[in-house]
Amino acid sequence: MRTLILDIETVGEAWSEIDEVTKRVLERPIERRVEDPYDWIEQTAAMQTDLGLCPLTGSIITLGLYDLERAAGAVYHVGSKTELPNQVDGFVCKNRTETELLREFWEGALEYDTFVTFSGRSFDLPFILHRSLACVVRPTRELMKYRYLSQQSAPFHIDLQEELTFYGAMRRQPLHLFCRAYGINISKAGDITGADVGDHYRSGKHLDIITYNISDVRATAELYEKWRTNVAPQSFLDTIDL
Repeated sequence: MRTLILDIETVGEAWSEIDEVTKRVLERPIERRVEDPYDWIEQTAAMQTDLGLCPLTGSIITLGLYDLERAAGAVYHVGSKTELPNQVDGFVCKNRTETELLREFWEGALEYDTFVTFSGRSFDLPFILHRSLACVVRPTRELMKYRYLSQQSAPFHIDLQEELTFYGAMRRQPLHLFCRAYGINISKAGDITGADVGDHYRSGKHLDIITYNISDVRATAELYEKWRTNVAPQSFLDTIDL
C-alpha cells in the first residue's frame, strides 16, 4: 500500500476587500458576547487575523506532500511573483493556482491507500474539500468517512492528533510538543509559526512559508513512523501489509 503525508498552509482574505454584508456577518457574534468597546476592538482584530483558518474566508497557499514509500516530496505554492528554487530541502516546488493545486492533488490521490495528517480531520481535509467545492474541483477519494480507525477501510485517513490523543481522551496538543517529546526535529524557517503565515505571504516571503510547510510534512512523516511502529492497531498493520 502507498502512503501520502500531507499538510497545508492557508491565508485569509484581506479585510479591506470583503463586502460590507459579510463583514457584518463576521462581526455579529462578537457584538453579541462583548460589551466593552476595547474588548470588541481586540476580538475583531483577532477575528480578522484568523480568517485564514476558515475555508469560507481563506484559501490554500501551499500544499506539502510526501510519498512515504518512495521517499519523495513535493510542495505546491500559490501566488509567488518571484522566481523560486525548483527544489527546497529535497521537495520539488510547483507553482500553481489554487484550482490547479487542488485538481492535481485529487488526481494524484487515486494512487494512495493511506493518507496521514496532523489535525487533518478538523482542519486540512475539511479545508481542502471546501476549497475544492469553491474552485469547482471534484474530489476523487472519500477521506472523511469515519472518524475511528477501527471503522475505516482503504483509503485510510490517519489523523495523528486524533490517534495520539486517543480521540479526545487526553487534551489536544500541537505537533511541536509531540515532536519535542519524541526527539523529532521540527525546525522552522526563521522560527515562524502558523500565525505568521499571512503576514509572510503578504510580504512576499513565499520561500519561508514553503520551508515551514516542508518542515511540518517531514515531522508528520517521522511521527507517523513512530506511531505505526509502536502503537498502531494490529488490525490496521495487517491491512496495510497485505
